[in-house]
Amino acid sequence: MPDHRISHIELDDATIIWRNADIEQERRIAIFDLIEENRFKPLRAAEAGHNGPWHLYLSVMEGRLVMEIRDEADAPIETLLLGLARFRRPVREYFAICDSYYQAIRKATAQEIETIDMARRGIHDEAARLLLERLEGKVETDFPTARRLFTLICVLHIKG
Repeated sequence: MPDHRISHIELDDATIIWRNADIEQERRIAIFDLIEENRFKPLRAAEAGHNGPWHLYLSVMEGRLVMEIRDEADAPIETLLLGLARFRRPVREYFAICDSYYQAIRKATAQEIETIDMARRGIHDEAARLLLERLEGKVETDFPTARRLFTLICVLHIKG
């Protein structure tokens, strides 16, 4: 029976030069939520008879997102490369709004925090839709999975 989900995910720590406690918390939550519930079906792998669940290794190399997909025994199945140029702006906007959000949590009113959080969710949702578009024809996934993967893409973009 096919089990098209991610059961294990790792980020290339060599790609991540620096992160603060807030970003580390975002990373932990995204990975936990992703493992708990996701839909991830690499189309070529599925057509070749592989059924998952999948191990996913994410890194950034030469301006591209590298998605190394492995089977449950950790044997390489497929590597997808996605150009990240279209993600530069959403990543930059997401970092800016997250920074505002973390500052607001410490000193703003509940209404101000809610306004910033709504903007943060909007940017996150837009980027998740972009990721779904970029994965089309390569990986079948759902919106919540794309959203969490975008969070991890952001973590991989931290340069200090």
